[in-house]
Amino acid sequence: MSEQAYAYLLLAPGFLVLLLFAFWPLASAIRTSFFADIITGSGRLGEFAGVTNYVQLLTNTNALAPAPFLDPSFQIPVLQQALFMTLLFAVLSVAGETLLGFLYAMLMQGDYAGRKLVRLLIILPWAIPIVIQGMIFFLMFRPGYGLLTEPLQQLGIFSSLPLNTTFDGFVIVTVADIWKTSAFMGLLILAGLESVNQDLYEVADVMGASRWQRFRYITFPLVFPVLMVAMLFRTMGALRVYGIIEATSVGCTTVPSMSCLVVELMFGSASLYGSAAAASVLIAIVVGLFISVYLLFIRRSSQSLGFA
Repeated sequence: MSEQAYAYLLLAPGFLVLLLFAFWPLASAIRTSFFADIITGSGRLGEFAGVTNYVQLLTNTNALAPAPFLDPSFQIPVLQQALFMTLLFAVLSVAGETLLGFLYAMLMQGDYAGRKLVRLLIILPWAIPIVIQGMIFFLMFRPGYGLLTEPLQQLGIFSSLPLNTTFDGFVIVTVADIWKTSAFMGLLILAGLESVNQDLYEVADVMGASRWQRFRYITFPLVFPVLMVAMLFRTMGALRVYGIIEATSVGCTTVPSMSCLVVELMFGSASLYGSAAAASVLIAIVVGLFISVYLLFIRRSSQSLGFA
């Protein structure tokens, strides 16, 4: 057996798992999306409908689709609402997690008394189950007796019903996500910081480099590849946001996401399997395009820093 054939043999189990758990569900969703919805009878799908489900989602002409997530006065199709909220959430949450995660990584790397306790406190939110995390934020912003509801209302930041207002609910969900997953970013960035050759810092000290120069010309360039990979992982997770929205009791009707749209179509008052499959395919396309642009940016940034 040649080396190339042996390599393919070793990769075969991984390709098989990828085929079963990634490509097959996607192919099934694509096939289902071409069939009409059915709300009567025992079947889940109607007759072959071509691209009708896609057209109805894009033009907001499906009479059985869920009611507008946001205020009806917005007059924005449901798909566009979900897409806008998801992309905005992904940008803000990943940016916040990256900045806070970098700070966490530098704190965890430092050599000082109490470092183990600091690491424990940083990692703890990431270890908390999402349901418990959602309950924590629900109790903090519960109308009437929430710890932060009245103070933020008096400051004019939140309304009296923060869990039922789109702006307030979006802020709560975003902050909750940043609070939980910044530790994950911190751990990945810490791995990059630990791989930096410490001799470079000693040379920089001898040459009289300032802290900012050490960070700008040593730390950041060498950690950049790890940082980009960490941001890619978190971006993919943020584009699938659903659990934290429901766990905080904000709900999909207040803060819609693309995953919320699929859930509402499939498990709402009318089980629209064809439309739900079409929405999931559109979401996959959007995520694929977003990640492709992201990878292109990573490649160009790496080339400019001399890593490619």
